[in-house]
Amino acid sequence: MANEMQAVDDIDRAMIEALAGNSRISLKELAQAVGLSSPSAAERLRRLEDRGVVTLFTIDLDPAAIGYPLQAIVRVRPLPGQLHIVERIIQDTPEFIECDKVTGDDCFIARLVVRSMGELDSILDKVAERAETNTSMIKSSPVKRRLPPLIRKK
Repeated sequence: MANEMQAVDDIDRAMIEALAGNSRISLKELAQAVGLSSPSAAERLRRLEDRGVVTLFTIDLDPAAIGYPLQAIVRVRPLPGQLHIVERIIQDTPEFIECDKVTGDDCFIARLVVRSMGELDSILDKVAERAETNTSMIKSSPVKRRLPPLIRKK
């Protein structure tokens, strides 16, 4: 159901944008921002969650601020018969903070945070026993994770 096209109206869009800007906004503030009463805003928000439009309320964390100054994108191509084992290694390594299973030459594209190049090497060594990797260090992120366009094109 989450993959179905879900219609969102202007109020839903306004709620989503307000929550994307501050997921800790109070229900009262959210209601005021979209021009609804608190009970109406609560019901709308519940429906957005029930429909799978809003799935998580979270924070944006700067890894460098908590001791992970280096980030890398790692493309992973498991060796024959190693796909599920490599997937488990990635899932079980907390420094992999994001991973997508993709089509094409690689099977996984992952984001990794580390404290040093030595730590990067030791983490990649665990993967390299079962997969080929290609690693790119992140210099900056000119586009942070953001919402897709919420206005339906006609």
